[in-house]
Amino acid sequence: MFYRLAGVHHTRYETARALWPIPADRKQVIVAGLIALVAPFFLSTLYLGSYMLPWLIWSSAALSLTLLMGMAGQLHFGFASVMAIGAYTSIHLARLGIPFELALIGAGAMSAVIGTVFGAAALRVKGLYLVIATLAMQYLVDWVIINVPAISGGAQATLRTPEVSFLLFPIESLTSRYYLALGWAALLAVFLMNVKRTSFGRALTAIRDKDFAAAVIGVDPFRYKLMAFFTSSFMGGVTGAMLAFCFYRAVTPEQFSFNVSIQLVAMVLVGGLGSVIGGFLGAAFVLLIPIVLTNFVAGLAASGWLAISSNLLAHVPLMIYGALIIGFLLLEPLGLAKIYDNTRKYFLVWPFRHSRS
Repeated sequence: MFYRLAGVHHTRYETARALWPIPADRKQVIVAGLIALVAPFFLSTLYLGSYMLPWLIWSSAALSLTLLMGMAGQLHFGFASVMAIGAYTSIHLARLGIPFELALIGAGAMSAVIGTVFGAAALRVKGLYLVIATLAMQYLVDWVIINVPAISGGAQATLRTPEVSFLLFPIESLTSRYYLALGWAALLAVFLMNVKRTSFGRALTAIRDKDFAAAVIGVDPFRYKLMAFFTSSFMGGVTGAMLAFCFYRAVTPEQFSFNVSIQLVAMVLVGGLGSVIGGFLGAAFVLLIPIVLTNFVAGLAASGWLAISSNLLAHVPLMIYGALIIGFLLLEPLGLAKIYDNTRKYFLVWPFRHSRS
């Protein structure tokens, strides 16, 4: 079998601390990277622009929230507002003639500052009270965007993104926007995998498990929670700018509503809390499974295999989708990433049994 620990001796700290110490893992990453790089050459514009591009961007959003929810254990039900701040900030900065690279940094900085302000106020509470505090941020930001014409142009206004370039390459074609989103998603994935191995990541893990115990051993919970809010909000703000410039090409207040925050939380939970690959799997599940189910049910109805009314036909995919989410939470609460890990362990020790812990 190709999945073996043969040749991995852990005789040096450098190899023991590698991101992918097992050769099969490195090969999988290389193959996935090559497929992502050549995707624009063999995928149609429909699949590239309607499936791959939004999947990469929303995976980046899920990874940004994973740092806060999965690693630090802080609930956030207003993350769509963080992305909205980044999207509107980047558009206004780009319209002022600021280079797009600096506009992205400015978008992340604005989201990080505002997100940290709300985070500082919310960190005095926990659990459901923290959820309510982040909901207050969502609704407050929504109200400001809608009622301040200088930001959005009005409740019904659409703010178009200007023409920009990234590192002297114009971001106008679908291929260029895809590669920009791919680069940002890869950067976030590598960043989060490395964060887990740093003192910052270990401190967040200790706070997530038990903040009182973390304080006893010298970890300042308030400081590290603020750092988690700042870092997560910065990444979310840049992702919101990516969403505006690479996918929507124009933004409205409805694109960052409370429903989007709920979808982001679902991506993190279904994918697996604290898992990098779970961010990608959760985004794929939330974005693509409803489309697949809708096409599947519509195909059954068109072929005569499913005789239901048109009204019920519109709700059946949502019912199946909800049942799938409940099934995952019941059968595997640790998400899709745990299913992948169990499969990986099966091949790692085959033909012997693997641990299900």
